[in-house]
Amino acid sequence: MTGRHLDAPVIGLDLGGTKIAAALVAADGAVLARHALPTPATEGAHAVLDALAEAARAVRAPGTAAIGVAAAGVIDPATGTVTSATDTIHGWAGTALAAGLATRTGLPVACDNDVRAAAATELAGLGDDGTLIYAAVGTGVGGAVAASGRMLHGAAGIAGHLGHLPSPEADGLPCTCGATGHLEAIAAGPAITAHCARLGGQRADRLQTVAERAAHGDPHATSAITLGARAMGRALGGLANALGPHRVVVTGGVPRIGPLYWDALCAAFTAELMPPLRALRPAPPHGGTDAAVLGAAALTRTLPLHHPHPTGAAT
Repeated sequence: MTGRHLDAPVIGLDLGGTKIAAALVAADGAVLARHALPTPATEGAHAVLDALAEAARAVRAPGTAAIGVAAAGVIDPATGTVTSATDTIHGWAGTALAAGLATRTGLPVACDNDVRAAAATELAGLGDDGTLIYAAVGTGVGGAVAASGRMLHGAAGIAGHLGHLPSPEADGLPCTCGATGHLEAIAAGPAITAHCARLGGQRADRLQTVAERAAHGDPHATSAITLGARAMGRALGGLANALGPHRVVVTGGVPRIGPLYWDALCAAFTAELMPPLRALRPAPPHGGTDAAVLGAAALTRTLPLHHPHPTGAAT
């Protein structure tokens, strides 16, 4: 936690299952440069670390002080390691993320789960007693939970992994974590796409194709999207009853496919709520598309910094 340069620019990296987004962020939060490249998710952890380093180099400027990484998987900020992960990124579990990237770039690195990093930007606006539920629905279903103004990390950094809540709509369906019946197996983008085919619809290679078919009245596409949305809404509504949040945020590529998804999610959410929460509604993030990289950059000022190995050995 030493050696911070609070007036210097830092790099924020958002590592997802399909894309790495990079930004050079000034001390006042302004984004000075951006870059993006595909995540080599099937090529192993070393390839992903190399790609992260490449993305950082693309936005780095003289005086850059540190790198913050918001990464997929269960991340332990204290050790800088990936303690658990699905097979979305092959061989990601057990990766020494902070040490590996620090060695490749020569800069100190702080890291946390990607959704939790983005959620921290929302929590900042809720005050000292804020309680927040934050869900990110894309290639997978991620999440973050904060209570009494503090982001919860939990044992081994696992707090907030909403995609692995049990979901009746996903009964019997295999989840990426190896279990069955989890929310991610019916509500994530690839899961909705696969379910459309199971219902008898024409196979599609991506969710956007399913959304386009639904917009043209395809009943299989419409059913798959609304089922995934309802499952997500029900899970969030039940969690809201347990936590009593001041704000519920839903973000990611899936909610952006249009009102068919969003309206079904909100209706299912509202139907689950206990009377004191009836005015609560899910909302998009305040931070927009920059939330993840801004949250990643902020990690360099709040979490432990892991410095390059003194021998320069690769990790």
